[in-house]
Amino acid sequence: MNKDQVEGRVEEVKGKVKEATGVLLDDKGMEIEGNIQKNVGKIQSGYGDLKQDIKKE
Repeated sequence: MNKDQVEGRVEEVKGKVKEATGVLLDDKGMEIEGNIQKNVGKIQSGYGDLKQDIKKE
């Protein structure tokens, strides 16, 4: 597991928590911010997965 995979997954989880908090508090701004953070984490994690796959070959 490389740095991008770890950081991406951490950001994804933080985004999910922020998004859920926004829903609970009825705060659309926080909800949207969490959704964006979650998706950025997914992208970074996917990039890390790709780097690892290339490294294996």
